[in-house]
Amino acid sequence: MRSAALSAARLLLLAGPTALAFFAGGYFDEPRAWAGLGAWILVAVGVLAQPRPLHPGRGAWLAIGGLGGLAAWTLLSIVWAPIAGDAYHAGQIAVLYLGALLAAMVLLRTGAARRAVEPALAAGTLIVIGYGISERLLPGLLSFARSVSAQGRLEQPLTYWNAIGELAALGFVLSTRMAGDAARPARLRIAAGAACAPLGLGLYLSFSRGALFAFAAGLVALIVVAGRREQLRAIVVSVAAGAGALAAAPFPGVTSLTGALPTRERQGAITLGLLAVIVLAAGFVQWRLVRREQPAALRLPRRAPLIALVTICAGLGLAIVVGAKESRTQSQALSAGATRYVTLKSNRYAYWRVALRAFEAEPLRGVGAGGWAVYWLRLRPIDEGAQDAHSLPFQTAAELGLVGLALLAAFLAGIALAARDAYRIAPAQAAGPIAAFIVYVAHAPLDWDWQMPAVTLVALVLAGALLALGEPAGPGREQPGLSPA
Repeated sequence: MRSAALSAARLLLLAGPTALAFFAGGYFDEPRAWAGLGAWILVAVGVLAQPRPLHPGRGAWLAIGGLGGLAAWTLLSIVWAPIAGDAYHAGQIAVLYLGALLAAMVLLRTGAARRAVEPALAAGTLIVIGYGISERLLPGLLSFARSVSAQGRLEQPLTYWNAIGELAALGFVLSTRMAGDAARPARLRIAAGAACAPLGLGLYLSFSRGALFAFAAGLVALIVVAGRREQLRAIVVSVAAGAGALAAAPFPGVTSLTGALPTRERQGAITLGLLAVIVLAAGFVQWRLVRREQPAALRLPRRAPLIALVTICAGLGLAIVVGAKESRTQSQALSAGATRYVTLKSNRYAYWRVALRAFEAEPLRGVGAGGWAVYWLRLRPIDEGAQDAHSLPFQTAAELGLVGLALLAAFLAGIALAARDAYRIAPAQAAGPIAAFIVYVAHAPLDWDWQMPAVTLVALVLAGALLALGEPAGPGREQPGLSPA
């Protein structure tokens, strides 16, 4: 009974983000509340059914304490927030995330459970992205709801195009890791390489520049943390398969849902055929690589992790500076199509300036969770509605002040410490979760991923796997990857 309960709980944990994606990504109150209840039930099952006691490491304690403190501070801000209901809902999100992190840490303590994380989450992203692109490939058979603000960008089922792009980037990096992992079965590696073609199409059709940057950051991290030649070859194959998404570029019926239905059907059929060819070609090339593979370590500089970190941070900083300059000097509206990829202009800089104004008003405690939206209505320089500052650190600074920033930093620092410990214990198992979590961390400063649970929960399950893998040696602790579930 104990084993069955743990297996069922792990299945629900790994399938949860995918299921939630089909309820607008969990953005609204009711599905988010049910998800939170489910997460804490999984925590209870995991704690009660564990055959051995927990021994969290320092990183785990810091991460849990930081996220728990952030949840408590968010709920406490109801006292001074301009709209108490918004503060409550923000606290509800944080409580959900705390439960998910704890559930992942408790349930993913066996090697077999951790080995299931990457394929399960990658398959979930493929299901979500596949659903989203299906109506573009088969418009005569399928037609989904769409919002005017999306302007044809891929948004379903999450209902937000940038979140779709981020989810595709997460799935792409996880799939690429599996394709290059010599310890995985050959069939899984071939399927993972082929899956990068539809995931690449989803990433492209979101026209999300932030997701594209986060994807690149994840690949840079993957090269360093995997440190294997077979991984580098898999990255080349996966990126080539994903780049095949450009085959859809000439077809506006696919890229922007424009044109008469017969035209869209023809363009969708052509794109579907090209996608099938790319999937088969990627699978074939990956098969050849696996057959002829001679695993070997990459020769990387000793300071490669530091170089990768500086490169990612410098790229993010440069993009923000250049984009801010473009936004000040160009007033025309930004296109929703592929031309977005040739400019860094965005309204985000206006959101962030208002967030800084709110932070200046209440630097210690913030203006209260949900309060940024009120400040936006007061101070906005453009006539545009917005609920979020489109940046986790900016929104945290504005609404929760220095206290909130310190708690968020503690949470992320704890994950970093746990990732370091996990990498020392089992580098091959830690590589994928580390690289994919970096995808999330690189994108969170650029958008409201925190308010989209279907995206953030993927990152938190990966983080929980790192906390479990980095658990210090204790009585009865298994060696990584040697024990069945």
